Amino acid sequence: MSELAKNVKRYRRKAGMSQEALAESSDLSVSTVRKIEQGGAARTETLHAVARGLNVPTSVLFVADSPAPVADDAASRQNLVPIRRALMPPVGLDGPCPPAVDPEPNGPGLRRRVLDTHTLYRADEFGSVAAGLPDLLRETESVRLTADGADRRAATVTRALALLVAGKYLTQMRQYDMAYHALAEGIRLARDVDARQVAGTGIVGLGWLLLRQDRFDECYRLAVTTAERMEPRLSDADGARLGLWGELWMRAAAAAVRDNRPDDARHARRMVGRAAGGMDREDRTFPTTWGGFGPVKAAVKSIEDCLVLGHGKADAREVLRRTGQGVLEPKALAKLGHPAEGADWFRHRLDVARAHTLLGAHQEAMDELTGIRVSGSEWIKHQPMARRVTTDILRSRKRTLTREMREMANYLGVVE
Repeated sequence: MSELAKNVKRYRRKAGMSQEALAESSDLSVSTVRKIEQGGAARTETLHAVARGLNVPTSVLFVADSPAPVADDAASRQNLVPIRRALMPPVGLDGPCPPAVDPEPNGPGLRRRVLDTHTLYRADEFGSVAAGLPDLLRETESVRLTADGADRRAATVTRALALLVAGKYLTQMRQYDMAYHALAEGIRLARDVDARQVAGTGIVGLGWLLLRQDRFDECYRLAVTTAERMEPRLSDADGARLGLWGELWMRAAAAAVRDNRPDDARHARRMVGRAAGGMDREDRTFPTTWGGFGPVKAAVKSIEDCLVLGHGKADAREVLRRTGQGVLEPKALAKLGHPAEGADWFRHRLDVARAHTLLGAHQEAMDELTGIRVSGSEWIKHQPMARRVTTDILRSRKRTLTREMREMANYLGVVE
């Protein structure tokens, strides 16, 4: 029996609950609870539901255990060799082996190249990002090591930004160990030269990585501690400081919701609201913010909570009810800055697609997936939720699948 199964059974018995009672309080089937306690695999959102039923943090159910065998990932390893070489060079008796850089890099132009690479990332040009990162990482490190005086600080900040971009790309690609290395080093370098805004931006990124790894308690504590140290005075705060502060509280809220800590989640969302209330437009500027912040971002992330807290029809209706209201109305979006592109907006539309699926509206869900694919085809291919929505459509649709549905399943690699 796995440690997860033992934990679920132990907490259930401690609460004096039968499997049937836990299933009812978690809004799950008895067969699902039984499967988990017998050592079967479970999605993270299913474990959220179990934790809510047991009234314990989700994180207490996660324990160290023998990992499942990894399927062959030779292609991914080969594709990432150039980035790995540039990011994690061999270390000898005298320290890291210096990267070979030829020709001599242009220091002043490197920052612009780093920001251009981030622009490619935001445009879902992941192939171009992967192709450009190795040289960028080598050159920024070479310039940092050879710069003197005032130029050394600028070169260090540029190197830190290159590492943050690498960490963002690697997190998106689910290469978490390399992503952690890049983000941690970027934060350290920014902190060493007192570039607090850059270091704070990196911490927001590290919070995203921790969420991806189900390290909810660590993410919450990191985000709250940093937010408290960087809290701006709202009377004279500019958009940059407010945006970063809001992003940090957004990470705290996301972690608390997923860890079944409703009081902490409500407090964090209130702080997000305070930050968003001080901004009259969305700020999506990197490295001012990690992924952008403003009233619209705060609204879509709050809606995302609905399907983390539950996955019933009432939760789905709440998502659809709140979509298009308030700051998400067309006129408000035009005024605040419509995030027509970008991962956060695409993620919101995935939530809408998931809500339609829960209500049995398969064509409406497929319309959302198709819209995301048209705008961000590379992004959607890396989203497990998109595959889950498509899988649910294939499993539950009683009528013949449309050609559009079959094509989407093929595009995302879903086989049923």
